[in-house]
Order: sequence, then C-alpha cells, then structure tokens
Amino acid sequence: MSDPYETTEAHLERLLGRALNSFDLPDRLVERLGTALAHSSSLYTTHHSPAAGRWRETHRHTYLLSDGGSASLWELVYRLEGDRTIRHEVFVSKAETCLAVARLFGDAPAEAAFDPELDPAFAAAEDEPDTDVPVLSALFAAGAPAHRRREYAVEESADHARRVLRRAENPDRPGERTAQLLRSAYAHQITQAFGTRPCRADGRSAGFSLYEHSFVLLDGSEVSLWEVEHTATPDGRHMCEVYESEAAARGAMELRARVR
Repeated sequence: MSDPYETTEAHLERLLGRALNSFDLPDRLVERLGTALAHSSSLYTTHHSPAAGRWRETHRHTYLLSDGGSASLWELVYRLEGDRTIRHEVFVSKAETCLAVARLFGDAPAEAAFDPELDPAFAAAEDEPDTDVPVLSALFAAGAPAHRRREYAVEESADHARRVLRRAENPDRPGERTAQLLRSAYAHQITQAFGTRPCRADGRSAGFSLYEHSFVLLDGSEVSLWEVEHTATPDGRHMCEVYESEAAARGAMELRARVR
C-alpha cells in the first residue's frame, strides 16, 4: 500500500529495491530519477484468477524531475500458479510490460506488440492442446513474414541493445564486434515473432518466446538481434538467449525443446 507521507527518494529506493530486474533499467534513467522532486503512483490494470492461483497488477509510477521534465516506471506485481511468492519487475514502457506479461502468463494483452497473424503457424495452433516435439519443430521453423511494418522508436536504443546483450546467457551469443556496432544505434523496435507457447520438453512443461530487436544505426543501416526466452532449463527457471539471425534463434528453440 502506498504511504502518502513517504518521500519520493524513499519511494524510489523501495521500488527499485524490490524489483527483480532493476539492474536492466538504463543507467541514464536511474540517474535522472535520482533528481525526482515528487511522485505519483496509480493502479493501471489488475487481473485475478483465483481458480488458477495466480494474479497480476500493473502500476504506473510517475516522477517530477528537477529539470522540469517527468519520467515513468511501469511496475508488474504478480504471483504465479502454485507459488505464493509475490514478485515485482519494473519497465520503462507499457510495451515492455505487455511483453513481460506475455512471457510470464502465456497471454499477450491487446497492448502488446504482437499480432498472431504475423505467425500463421502460431495462430493455427493457438487453441490446440500441448503438442509434441515434431509439431513444435514445425512451429519454430515457420519463417517470418516477407513484409513486416517497421515503426522505430527513437529512445536510448544503444542502451537497449547493451541490456539485451548483457542478459544473454548462451555461450554463442553475439560478441564484441556486434556490441561495438550497436553503440551507434539511435532507434529500435521490438517485435514478438513467436508467441509464448507452453509445450512438453523432456516430460516437463516449458514455454518459448522469440523476439526480434531491430535497430537503426547512424549510417542508416539496420541490424537485428533475435532473443529467445524460455523455461526449458533443468530447474525450470527463466533463461534468455540472443542470436544474430532468426535461423540460429529458431534452431536453438528446437534444440532446447528436444534436450534439457
């Protein structure tokens, strides 16, 4: 519950302290938030599913900064099925929050940057029960559409690229050459190329998502990073892997579905 007498400094410290992913926030944004003079918090969305034993809430925290500007953080508070632990994550935009909801709960809100029609294989299988590896392989191998709309956002794109590369855990993730190239990124777009889909891997349930992070560089060229988020790990924890091509990312998804 929000304390009306809590100072903005204490509020921000408490918010970042409880967030599992606060280290992913852009350093420049955290520095600006440190100058906040006042704040306002509000409940944006709520979704409770008592039968499934899970719920989530989205809160928006807006800060008035000393330079006269303002900044917002989106907080996702949730509890997963079969787990009484309440978790917190923070994001810099509503779009990133929607992607997190899709990753955690397997349903993409309308606000999310995801259109099932972009992946006909996923759309066709959306209402089907959990499938086996051969069908999954066909889903993973489904190519991207020939024409994808590009609507780039100009907002600290180089820092976004740095964070994507930093959270990659796969040994064959893009190296320093790619990191150096993306330091000149000035705009980017995040597209969900394969929606969160529960499946069976090695007799246990696992979820997979594939995101394309597209960047525009100062010379006008475009570069993409392909991020695989999955829970096909020995302990079922969430893991991120990043690749330089869609083919490599989909190949990794198929491999993870077969071997855990």
